[in-house]
Amino acid sequence: MDATRKRLGVGMVGSGFMTQFHIKSFEGVRDADITGIYSRNEKTSGQTAELCRKLGVGDPKVYTDLKAMVQDPAVEAMWVSAPNHVRAEIAETIAGEVAGGRAELSGLAWEKPMARTVAEAKAVYSAITDAEIPHGYLENQCYAPALTRGRKLLFGRGAAIAGHPYLARCAEEHSGPHRAWFWRGDQQGGGVLNDMLCHSLGAGLLLLTPPGKPLDYLKPESVSAQIACLKWTRPEYAEQLSKSYPKEVDYKNQPAEDYATARLTLKTPAGEKLMLEATTSWSFVGPGLRLTFEVLGPEYSMFVNTLDAESKIFFSRNVRGEAGEDLVEKQSAEQGQMPYLSDEALTYGYVHENRDMVQSFLNQKRPYATLEEGLLITELLMTCYMSAEQEKTLPFRPDGLEDFVPAVQKGTWKP
Repeated sequence: MDATRKRLGVGMVGSGFMTQFHIKSFEGVRDADITGIYSRNEKTSGQTAELCRKLGVGDPKVYTDLKAMVQDPAVEAMWVSAPNHVRAEIAETIAGEVAGGRAELSGLAWEKPMARTVAEAKAVYSAITDAEIPHGYLENQCYAPALTRGRKLLFGRGAAIAGHPYLARCAEEHSGPHRAWFWRGDQQGGGVLNDMLCHSLGAGLLLLTPPGKPLDYLKPESVSAQIACLKWTRPEYAEQLSKSYPKEVDYKNQPAEDYATARLTLKTPAGEKLMLEATTSWSFVGPGLRLTFEVLGPEYSMFVNTLDAESKIFFSRNVRGEAGEDLVEKQSAEQGQMPYLSDEALTYGYVHENRDMVQSFLNQKRPYATLEEGLLITELLMTCYMSAEQEKTLPFRPDGLEDFVPAVQKGTWKP
């Protein structure tokens, strides 16, 4: 082995659920160590640092000052997974340190969704590109092995003979997020549409795009969307949220959508019409997080369901353990026959996503997904909100898109 082989020192911005998922995935990532963690929450940052040490993926220094971590020579690249409402501020801080010559970064990986609005996303993009920081967009489902392998087979065997696929259906569903800010339209930027439809749109674009082509290969033409709050505004569930997050979440007066569906029409460079259908929900009742994907073509199809796992386990009613998520993310039961995933970070795409980012930043090449794709997804999300509010199909990039703020974010949406 080459003892002088270059390794990338990674600083994590944020110490919550998403950051911990990334850390778990770094067990399968070569040539990188987690060297820093920035968070305003000293309790979770300490727990996250301890998780790094336990997994052997780094011995990070914990920071409560973001500028200090950016300036640390041991932090050569950064992964940003902080709450959405502070994303623009974080981008300005990081870019300011680099542009001012007080720090150097080999790369900046940005967790989905890019921002709460198109205006914020463009501000993030401008700050980072003006500082000339290489960047990547963390859309893990675009790296999920079931999708990337399936797409290769679809296009290599099916599309090569029968023609381009014409329809993708993607859905992500679970019982609700982990932290109070996710439930709040003002902080998160909306509800389930902003939080999770970004995944389904990104995955759908990937599945309809030939291998070797960028994620913006297809051109969106029109968008139609609907949003609703089907479960969490019911009195008993709104009260449950109030008790879980006292003085933070109020679905009686300021709800966010817990269900969203969107339909996109797309065109290939050759002019063929394609459709992408995406559905997301915080009102799903099942064993845990469910991801489903379908692709249909002239003479072929593909189907993926993450809860159709290769492994299942059964616990009788006499087995009464503590509630947790040791079988599958967003686990909602501890008894009966339950699917479990042997490696969620791998199944959901985090391992391959972070491998791509690390290798791209080390070798000074472009990751598959960058903030340019992140901006495109943000524009699609905001068009979905506009369509839902106006109750009509809209052309892509409708007038007023950059200045648009969803009613859910403003606290004026009435289900």
